[in-house]
Amino acid sequence: MKTKISHADVLDITAPSGGTTSGLAVLIGSLFGIAVTTNVAGDTVAVHTSGVFDHVKEGAGSGQAWAVGDAVYWDNTAKRLTKTTTSNTKVGYATAAALTTDTVGRFRIVPFA
Repeated sequence: MKTKISHADVLDITAPSGGTTSGLAVLIGSLFGIAVTTNVAGDTVAVHTSGVFDHVKEGAGSGQAWAVGDAVYWDNTAKRLTKTTTSNTKVGYATAAALTTDTVGRFRIVPFA
């Protein structure tokens, strides 16, 4: 096939304002992923757009537990995953249960159109 560019598991994008940190989430418009490297704004950075990752979640004091299969959203203001839908971007599903006191959750990135 001559039109396919890549599998899109990892995309090279321009690092947004504030740059990127290796292993942490990046959201540009509706494009969500986990940065492979730490880069300053304007640099080209590789970003995982699929896969299963551990990342900071809404935790202690929030009363928010996760069950396997729960939809998770990215809170771009607090820079953490949450089950709160309001003003947040849906990014995937929990792949492991998490307690209300857990500050890290395991999730699968699922690109949404």
